[in-house]
Amino acid sequence: MPDGFVLDRTKVAVAIAAGLVSGLAVTLTGHGEFGLLVGWDVATLVYLVRAWLVIWPMDAEKTAQHAVRNDPTRRVAEVVLIVAALASLVSVGFVLARAAHTTGASELLRVGLGVLSVVLSWTVVHTIFTLRYARLYYYGADGGIDFNQPEPPDYGDFAYVAFSIGMTFQVSDTSLSGREMRRTALKHSLLSYLFGTGVLATTINLVASISSQ
Repeated sequence: MPDGFVLDRTKVAVAIAAGLVSGLAVTLTGHGEFGLLVGWDVATLVYLVRAWLVIWPMDAEKTAQHAVRNDPTRRVAEVVLIVAALASLVSVGFVLARAAHTTGASELLRVGLGVLSVVLSWTVVHTIFTLRYARLYYYGADGGIDFNQPEPPDYGDFAYVAFSIGMTFQVSDTSLSGREMRRTALKHSLLSYLFGTGVLATTINLVASISSQ
């Protein structure tokens, strides 16, 4: 697997192709109502597995080289983020609209697909921000993040920042410096809050729907 995997169009296209094939296969078997979610889940899973298999083993030196050499274009990143958000909303609507009208295995399948789609969408958003923080840090003159450690950060450190913001909507024991880094963290926090609100609303409504049966 090449070291150059990030958000380049070829690798994203592979994930999209896998999703399209999976979704079409499910639809052709007579389960068209599940096609969209299955396609999205497969595409997202392919992207996440391939991305993390590449970046997680990297040390600080390789992280710096990788982050600088590979420029995940803002347009591509934003498209992925928007699709992730829409997929989550679709899964929410899918579960809430149909769970109350089904029982048994069909109900469990709907709920499972909806939950899986939200989890995968949430994960891909913070993965993209992990890549973005690394790029901003190693392209910036002063880094932009104080990790309170003498050694330079690797992708694990940037994942810590990204997923901390994703779960708490704020930085934890790191500090940010630089306008671009703060703006990115602000966008990330707002999007994370949106996801958190959606997940909470989905959970409450889903429990209410199932309990009413």
